[in-house]
Amino acid sequence: MHFKSSKPLLFLVSASLLAVAVPKASAQYLDYPQPVGNIQSLQSPDVPSWMTLDMDLRTRGEGQTAIDYSSGNAQAYDLTRVHGGIKVRPTRWLAAYLQFHDAHALGLPLQYTAANMRDTFDFRQAYLDFHIKHVSVFAGRQELKFGDERLVGISDWTNVSRTFDGFDARIGEKNRIDLFSASVVNIYPTALDMHSGGLNFHGAYASINSWIPHTTFEPYVLVKAMPRVLSQQGSYGTETETTPGLRVSDNMPGGFDYSVEGVLQRGSYSNDSIHAGAGYAKAAYTSARLPWTPRVQGEYDYATGNTHKNPQRISTFDQQYPSSHNAFGLVDLFGWQNIRQTRVNLSLTPIPHLTLLIQEELLRVATMKDGVYNGSGSEFVKPPTGGFTSDNIGRDFDASLKYVYHQYFVVNAGVGHFSPGELMRVNGHGAPLTLSYISFTYRFRLDHDPEATRK
Repeated sequence: MHFKSSKPLLFLVSASLLAVAVPKASAQYLDYPQPVGNIQSLQSPDVPSWMTLDMDLRTRGEGQTAIDYSSGNAQAYDLTRVHGGIKVRPTRWLAAYLQFHDAHALGLPLQYTAANMRDTFDFRQAYLDFHIKHVSVFAGRQELKFGDERLVGISDWTNVSRTFDGFDARIGEKNRIDLFSASVVNIYPTALDMHSGGLNFHGAYASINSWIPHTTFEPYVLVKAMPRVLSQQGSYGTETETTPGLRVSDNMPGGFDYSVEGVLQRGSYSNDSIHAGAGYAKAAYTSARLPWTPRVQGEYDYATGNTHKNPQRISTFDQQYPSSHNAFGLVDLFGWQNIRQTRVNLSLTPIPHLTLLIQEELLRVATMKDGVYNGSGSEFVKPPTGGFTSDNIGRDFDASLKYVYHQYFVVNAGVGHFSPGELMRVNGHGAPLTLSYISFTYRFRLDHDPEATRK
């Protein structure tokens, strides 16, 4: 088999890099994960013209100084991930895609290995794509990701990223709306990954880019319908949760840009009512005239918690299925539920293809009657009777970088340090945590070589 590439694959690693992903081209990726770097295009005469093969290889070494907030419980390990896919195009209006993944947490004791860290060879995606003009319908196991993925995303930074079983109709191009009905795929590290029951997550998500130049409007409605939940009163029933929202982003003249999002949640949770909300605002300025092209950004995040003033009302915001890496610091300890965050960051580009990011976050609970929630949305610090005596979760300081070598080889590196506040210290989670990591990613696609057929 012969391969043809526009540029050879080369390797360059600086020993001074320490760990985390921060891209150059997209300001959005400075905070939330998206695939970065280009996919190297390879060609071979042995691949049929109606077939494409692809591969995504990633390894990330991590070190933590206080797993489970226990002093002295340091662990160093390596997260490896392989994605391999095949796409076939039997007709102009139909394509089929099948993708496997194989992920492992090497050197990490099993008791500290989360489900999203390992999954021994399983099907990650398997769907049919029916398309005609500006309409595509995807049926099967697939990725769903919208906006900056604060509510619906694949969580690509995790070793086993998220997929959904269901249907997604994409209508339009510059202005597009997605109509979907699906269920999240549950990860079973030693068995086949499957979703639970029927389709229980539905939505309409629009992206409008033609109303105002350089401005994107993203109105949406998400509906979660779970068949069996337990209310605060101990009664089982169904859940119907509706989440309408709007995200607006704009790249303004003079180097300014901003992004704002507001979300409401209403519905029923067995015999409880749902009454919650969340939002964030980010504003940034980039100076193209100064050395290293500095970009300064400020951000404020908020998500409601449950005050328990009404015993039949649930007010803890449900963050849905987000890509939450670096939403609340690089240590990835917290979720978008009962939280307030003030963040400032500075990004620099000292040389082409290299981006540095320095940031600091101050984290507090929105209400001291509710708990502290992790990135998966689970309550891991419960309030004592009467509530917390302090709202101070803690402070996080991070430094990170991203370097793309020869377009295709991506190095991410950085370090994050979380200093617990009074709330954490007096409730058994007072050990400071430092997380460092370094990762290497390479992606390629193998297509038919059209020149070989003419020889």
